[in-house]
Amino acid sequence: MNGAFEGGTDQRQTALIVRPKGAGQNILQRLSLAFYKLTWRTPLHSGRLRGKVPLRLLAVPKDPLEGNPARGQALRIGKFHYQGFEQPFHGLDYNKLDLLPALTDYIHRFDWLRDLAAATNRGEGAPVAAKIADAWLLANGMKTREPAWRVDNCAWRLLNMAAGSPFLLSSADPIYRARVINHFARVARHLDQSAPRAQSHFTKTVGWAGVVAASLLLPEGKIRRAVGEDGLAESLRATISPDGGVVSRSPIQLMELIGLLSILKQCYVAQGEVVPNFLAEALGRAVPALLGLTHSDGGLGAWQGSAHIAADGIDALVAASEVRARPHRQALDWGYQRVLAGKSVLLLDAGPPPLARQSASGCASTLAFELSHGAQRIIVNCGGAALVGATIPAALARGLRTTAAHSTLCLNDTNSTAILPGGQLGKGVAEVELERRDIEHATRIQASHDGYAKNFGYNHARLLTLRSDGMELRGEDTLLPQAKPKDNVPVHVRFHLGPDIEIVPSDKPQTALLRMADGSNWVFLTSGGTLSIDDSLWVDQNGRPHPTRQLVIAADTGKDGLHISWQLRHLG
Repeated sequence: MNGAFEGGTDQRQTALIVRPKGAGQNILQRLSLAFYKLTWRTPLHSGRLRGKVPLRLLAVPKDPLEGNPARGQALRIGKFHYQGFEQPFHGLDYNKLDLLPALTDYIHRFDWLRDLAAATNRGEGAPVAAKIADAWLLANGMKTREPAWRVDNCAWRLLNMAAGSPFLLSSADPIYRARVINHFARVARHLDQSAPRAQSHFTKTVGWAGVVAASLLLPEGKIRRAVGEDGLAESLRATISPDGGVVSRSPIQLMELIGLLSILKQCYVAQGEVVPNFLAEALGRAVPALLGLTHSDGGLGAWQGSAHIAADGIDALVAASEVRARPHRQALDWGYQRVLAGKSVLLLDAGPPPLARQSASGCASTLAFELSHGAQRIIVNCGGAALVGATIPAALARGLRTTAAHSTLCLNDTNSTAILPGGQLGKGVAEVELERRDIEHATRIQASHDGYAKNFGYNHARLLTLRSDGMELRGEDTLLPQAKPKDNVPVHVRFHLGPDIEIVPSDKPQTALLRMADGSNWVFLTSGGTLSIDDSLWVDQNGRPHPTRQLVIAADTGKDGLHISWQLRHLG
């Protein structure tokens, strides 16, 4: 995403943020990748994975990432537990895991090792780890197939097995131990071949991280390390934007990247090697970009498929990165704006959505905003589209990606950027114009997008002004006529409310009184359209939807477009 920036140290800053163009892999690259995957079942690929079996790992990296004790306790009693779904070990066929994709990846990546370590000690956890690992290796260790051998799953499995090796290799069974060590070598050789062929820059980054980790932890890694570090540095340049965000614009993906680089960093530390500058620099950019999407409670807002993530998870990830940084105030490439005013934080999606090839759960959320005050989330987006699981079926996840699931204007119940039948993002917002100004006692952000111009003949412009004490937010939503604007098109401006907010009845039809969980009161007023109240939901970090309400301003376009003003003010 490219932004033209003006203003420097001036109080006024403007930018034109353009959705990048271009296709993914060309037909020859796709055919080449398809042919390469076909060779996985042939003696050719088996030969690629054969070689000297190392006697041991050269080092054991510390796992800086935080495990989930509840999931670890489930493992101790014989169950995988992930995003609301439980799967007992008994009767589980590792040859064909007919499970939800998220749980399948959780098993294939050996992420469960971290959770087990968080719930028990090595003596009690090692037999559980060995039981799961041996069953998995017997089914998948010598059979190269997806999803078990997908590039990202392989890289994460290598890193997780290395960090969890005290649990995995405590067994006295020499055959099992040899099987585990041999798997490290086979995965490393598979990544040597597969990382440069990965379809997306992000997947390449994960794959190359696995190659570099293997070069540090397995013998004879000098050449592998040189090739891997070159590949990782190049893929990071394509994956992370100059301001630290990822090109998918997904906070969940940025969190994964920070976790990946943090554990890779520990591989260097375990070997007594200096962490390369490019790796430290990438982490140094990524962490403040992530913090730029945190609310006043320290937790993460819901953007591009992510859920509302609590502060302790963000704090733990930042601690793992060992990066100390302040949140980004604005990030033009990353596409988000953040305003801190008193105890209030305003977040705005001020960028076009990602390209289809960059995100599987991208959202039509341009110009949506969230607002928090202290510990209270006041205005939110529904979130959670990327957390398909036991509590979020695919149909609901699709709905959570729509414009209507975000706190912004929706024209004719359509998306500002199309969500195609196959799930990819299609045409829509191509440009976002942005102006941010610090005025007397307030911050003013004005932005517009062209997502509705082609089909309806309007640009959507939004003006947000947050008072410097954080006690008042004024907004204006305007539909600006372009070529052949359509009259009498229904418009809804939605404000999804955060949890534990009571709507107090008012005798004024254009007014809603909001009582927060702490007993404070806010008032919402609008001078245009008809104000109503409807059901809504928000999704937590475990993929669980919670019922809530939304304020909706309804109106119709006229020959001159439409202008709606509204205000949210603290009453005490």
